[in-house]
Amino acid sequence: MSTRYPFTAVVGMDDLRLALLLNAVSPAVGGVLVRGEKGTAKSTAVRALADLLPEVAVVAGCRFSCDPAAPDAQCPDGPHESGPGTARAARMVELPVGASEDRLVGALDIERALGEGVKAFEPGLLADAHRGILYVDEVNLLHDHLIDLLLDAAAMGSSYVEREGVSVRHAARFLLVGTMNPEEGELRPQLLDRFGLTVEVAASREPEQRVEVVRRRLAYDDDPAGFAARWADEEGELRQRIVAARELLPSVVLGDAVLLQIAATCAAFEVDGMRADIVMARTATALAAWAGRTEVTSEDVRQAALLALPHRRRRNPFDAPGLDQDKLDETLEQFQDENENEGDDDPDPGPDGPGGGGGGGGVPPQGDSPESPAQSPDSSESSEALEPPAAPAPAPGERAAVKAAEPFRTKMLSVPGLGEGAAGRRSRARTDHGRTTGSRRPQGALTKLHLAATVQAAAPHQRARGRSGRGLVVRRDDLRQATREGREGNLVLFVVDASGSMAARQRMSAVKGAVLSLLLDAYQRRDKVGLVTFRGKEAELALPPTSSVDAAAARLETLPTGGRTPLAAGLLKAHDVLRVERLRDPSRRPLLVVVTDGRATGGPEPVALGARAARLHAAGGTASVVVDCESGMVRLGLAGELARELGGTAVTLDELRADSIAGLVKDVQGTSRRAA
Repeated sequence: MSTRYPFTAVVGMDDLRLALLLNAVSPAVGGVLVRGEKGTAKSTAVRALADLLPEVAVVAGCRFSCDPAAPDAQCPDGPHESGPGTARAARMVELPVGASEDRLVGALDIERALGEGVKAFEPGLLADAHRGILYVDEVNLLHDHLIDLLLDAAAMGSSYVEREGVSVRHAARFLLVGTMNPEEGELRPQLLDRFGLTVEVAASREPEQRVEVVRRRLAYDDDPAGFAARWADEEGELRQRIVAARELLPSVVLGDAVLLQIAATCAAFEVDGMRADIVMARTATALAAWAGRTEVTSEDVRQAALLALPHRRRRNPFDAPGLDQDKLDETLEQFQDENENEGDDDPDPGPDGPGGGGGGGGVPPQGDSPESPAQSPDSSESSEALEPPAAPAPAPGERAAVKAAEPFRTKMLSVPGLGEGAAGRRSRARTDHGRTTGSRRPQGALTKLHLAATVQAAAPHQRARGRSGRGLVVRRDDLRQATREGREGNLVLFVVDASGSMAARQRMSAVKGAVLSLLLDAYQRRDKVGLVTFRGKEAELALPPTSSVDAAAARLETLPTGGRTPLAAGLLKAHDVLRVERLRDPSRRPLLVVVTDGRATGGPEPVALGARAARLHAAGGTASVVVDCESGMVRLGLAGELARELGGTAVTLDELRADSIAGLVKDVQGTSRRAA
């Protein structure tokens, strides 16, 4: 086994280290979600934590790591008798982004289960991670149904595998740690809520601290074993402190006054549900145990709020995470118990205090060098890193960027036909989850058995197979795989007209509001998005296709307008983008959304060139929608002509609204015509 980078050698990032250590002390906190830019040692810190966890005693030969002192009564390898067992190091299991459901939860041999009545179960990663760490890098790129299974197991402490009436249950209690880069897409709010704590990390802007990071990393790469040996004493002290905090945890008292502060804080920040209150209570208790105290203080509540609430208070996916600390302090002060011990009003800021080291929670010092202070970017710095850049000053002939109108719920836009792309919520597709539409012979391992089709295939051969009694003889050739239909996520490529005609009569505010609404819809439907803009003399790929709709919204906010309308250039740029994306991800079908009034004034023969560029998309079979932004009493209908050249449909800004009367009338009229 390769030597891991020592946990105590990580420079700065005190909030991250504190959150990991609190979960090591009390796994009931519910895990950690680490959000941050690439190259900030997120994975290094998580992997280093595994070496700090105490050894675990397991039943010899049990594939599910049962505790010999209290064996799981429903263990598939059981029943086990109580005994001393054997000791082994705590495991850290990594879940790859491309893992299948069977790899995560385990697999049943359906053929043996039906033919022989034997529950042949192969454990998955959830079983391997029991009583250890389950680490999911790039958790935001994991398929939604896998995240659901993962978080359900983490919440219930057990995993259930069911296949056509045959089920297996085993314990699955682990420390769940996920890391993600927000630029690559967000998690759904309901999934964010299932992580106990969240931490924002960013690279330090202090040159001395960056120098120390490089110095230590180079020293580790040159001699991993020697570098780890230099930090062995600090690692041993931290390991002992975790054990001591675990032993102290049951003795920590959570008083009524502190519970009132927790409840008041969650209410003040308008957090949905009660999970935040419970997580804050567990986190504050773990903080007290980590500091060596048996009573929770207001400072523990404050630190718990900073870790447990930022990802739960968000209401809009385009809002930057964070917590108003002034509001937090006012709430805690308002509900401060007057009889609380006066010594708690001025907590020790040293490394042994609950907030020591700027949130380090008593992590051992980073050595004697003054170049290695335990510092981490504060919340304001992390929030600034996620805010859109300031809009540049408009060039001559341009207009300053206007603010988008309020977003609204849009009509359902989808790609016709049946796809086979990534799971999502937009267009019809063949998927692993959804309604059963038929059956076929399995190609490879059988995952979803179609029981009726299997019985139907086996029934004619029972006499030849010498069936005896009431049983049904099923062979491999009889097995049928269920085919299912659900929804897929698409690549939604926005082509936005930012020319001078779009800026007339304050139209751009409404246009940006419409695009923002479509981006919000794309976020909810798990799409990838891209943004092409055109104005003046050329088109620009403002945002390459990405899963981060936040980035698209930021680009849209700073979009200036002005100049001529090079419609053909915008469509040709979109054609090039889609061509490259088809090579990268052939199964993800595109949806082209052109936002324009249909005018073409840039370059020679602009109308003819625009029509020719539109026909390129039609020839490639790209599904398209034109959002007609033309307004006023006199309308030329150019957007409708563009939609016909694209082979798609046109909708006005009013018709784009899901609750629009105009859109409803149009839908009813279209239904009547089809019925006639």
